[in-house]
Amino acid sequence: MQLCGVMCLLPAFALMQQEPAFEFCCSQTRFYIIVVGMDAYSMLFPVSGVTTPVLLPPLVALVVSAFTSMGGVSGAFILLPFQMSVLGFTSPAVSSTNFVYNIVAIPSGVYRYFKEGRMAWPLAWIVIAGTLPGVFIGYYLRVYYLPDPRTFKLFVGCVLLYIGGRLLYEISGKAQAGSNKLSELDRKFAEQSRRLKEQRHSRTAAGLPPEAVVKTVHFSLSRIEYEFWGERFAFSVPAMFLLAMVVGVIGGTYGIGGGAIIAPFCVAVFQLPVYTVAGAALLGTFLTSIVGVLFYSLLPAATGVPTSPDWALGFLFGIGGFAGMYIGARLQKYVPQKFIKVSLGLMIISLAARYIQQYFIF
Repeated sequence: MQLCGVMCLLPAFALMQQEPAFEFCCSQTRFYIIVVGMDAYSMLFPVSGVTTPVLLPPLVALVVSAFTSMGGVSGAFILLPFQMSVLGFTSPAVSSTNFVYNIVAIPSGVYRYFKEGRMAWPLAWIVIAGTLPGVFIGYYLRVYYLPDPRTFKLFVGCVLLYIGGRLLYEISGKAQAGSNKLSELDRKFAEQSRRLKEQRHSRTAAGLPPEAVVKTVHFSLSRIEYEFWGERFAFSVPAMFLLAMVVGVIGGTYGIGGGAIIAPFCVAVFQLPVYTVAGAALLGTFLTSIVGVLFYSLLPAATGVPTSPDWALGFLFGIGGFAGMYIGARLQKYVPQKFIKVSLGLMIISLAARYIQQYFIF
């Protein structure tokens, strides 16, 4: 799906709550969405107080996760703004509901990356070990310091702005100059694409070969090195652990598990290929989301502040995400790294700008 389609679907869903039929345009591409008898399929979710068509949450999650999972991101960072702005779900419980979405949706994507040999297990375990304590701190920040929706939206906007800016920076000339190995992977990807087109008479656009799998070369408490598609990549264990802990704090506050932050950071700073980072980031997000739900459900909160998740709503989002992540993980090997980064970056920055603007003109 092209970027314009993904970006335009989100505002379209907002309109679905108001009009039975409508059309909208983006970059000369016309989309028609006709909603017939939506009220007949609406459902009230008592925990969150949200009333929405039953098919809307899984449909939104399917579209979002199919695209974002190619970059190692569950899509929860987009679904949270959707729940706040479109569904009107603004209490701290929206963060824990987002964790429920991750728990239901992520396993399909993780399974696909594992099956195709693109799971960097050492990276995954370090990410998990670092983010877990951070999620605990993030819970208290959300409940005691950011319960107000307006302030929380500013926080969300700043996090999204960083994520989007980081992704776009990765494709700049300055960033590319220091990433020879990643450029070599892009060159191999282009060559593989050309070869497949010739062999299959242009029926297949691209793809990674069977030998493009992750192989651990060195593992210690100070440094990890692995091989992928003929290139070796290494990173500092203490540095990655520290990054994961900071990400855990932000992710625990936001309700995203941290994959949306750590994946672009691994690519931009540690110079790791997105083909190997995606699976590890999703696995880390899955396990930290389980812990996040436990924290929000069991730990004490300020009086009158709802923190327990809306399980039914989160499960509906998760159903769509489960299918979308499997599709995204399967399609990732056919999509160039640059396209994934540009598309995600532009989409994220547009959301960030909207939330930051809303804080100052509220």
